[in-house]
Amino acid sequence: MSIYTLARPLLFTLDAERAHRATIRMLRLKPAGTRPESDPRLHTRVAGLDFPNPVGLAAGFDKDAQVPDQMLGLGFGFVEVGTLTPFPQAGNPRPRLFRLVEDSAVINRLGFNNGGQAAAHERLLRRNARPGIVGVNIGANKDAADRIADYANGVQVMAGVARYLTINVSSPNTPGLRTLQDKSALDDLLAAVMAARPAGGPPVFLKVAPDLEPGDIDDIAEVTATRRIDGLIVSNTTLGRPALHSRHAGESGGLSGAPLKDLAMQRLIDFRSATGGAMPLIAAGGIASAEDAYARIRAGASLIQLYSALVYEGPGLARRINRGLVKLLERDGFGSIGEAVGSQS
Repeated sequence: MSIYTLARPLLFTLDAERAHRATIRMLRLKPAGTRPESDPRLHTRVAGLDFPNPVGLAAGFDKDAQVPDQMLGLGFGFVEVGTLTPFPQAGNPRPRLFRLVEDSAVINRLGFNNGGQAAAHERLLRRNARPGIVGVNIGANKDAADRIADYANGVQVMAGVARYLTINVSSPNTPGLRTLQDKSALDDLLAAVMAARPAGGPPVFLKVAPDLEPGDIDDIAEVTATRRIDGLIVSNTTLGRPALHSRHAGESGGLSGAPLKDLAMQRLIDFRSATGGAMPLIAAGGIASAEDAYARIRAGASLIQLYSALVYEGPGLARRINRGLVKLLERDGFGSIGEAVGSQS
């Protein structure tokens, strides 16, 4: 039995958001240390970046770039901080974060609460010489008069401290944000984003929602190819509500965790088909084990991300998934993670 398994009941006596803040405070006290070595078979190259392993921390955990090195030290191959907006904002009223324990799920309606890009930029600038891939997820302020300008400015501000940038237009908790996934709006947005990226700047990924129609998927695939986006993160939280058992099931916001698993897998398959395997895909949503991660990789994901599963599985999860991936590669006769990508698509 792990230490986290013993400690979790005590942690769960706290409100979910308060527990998260306490976790970040504790991590800040931990020395960054060194990253654990990954098995060479897990090394992979995506969008010009060399990842020691394919298991990443999704945006939302370290919103303000306070503990990226501590998370890399837990075995993650990369860490995505944010979502960061140009100016600080408080987000939506509390309570706004809920554990659905019976469903191994989370509902959040946080609303891009963060301390703003300037403060995070200073933190990331101080760690810039350290090894490890840290990406930055950027968004628009809720009250922005020109949301496209917010994204373009975010690219300019954060490009120098990000190994990659993620354009987040898929959060359901900022009114109207998901309309930027519509074909014309998305084309305008990505044109501005790519124009704002400095010469030689970091790769740019787009994070999409799982709540899409077939025509939306085709449109996004077309626009991202035309605008030469470097990869797609599939997917964010869902507004859908499969059968749930928790007393918090009726809370509004984005649902993540185990109930998202099948929908997120289907969207990955859809985008693999729509892009013809020509664009790197990063899978997120409902990944809680090596088997989950491996299934996404074989369906076409070059990398995977997780967050909600940490709430239930604890800080050793990334290491466990990496160990499990090595065993699965050995079982199926693959010499590297890259050989397994798309092998069942």
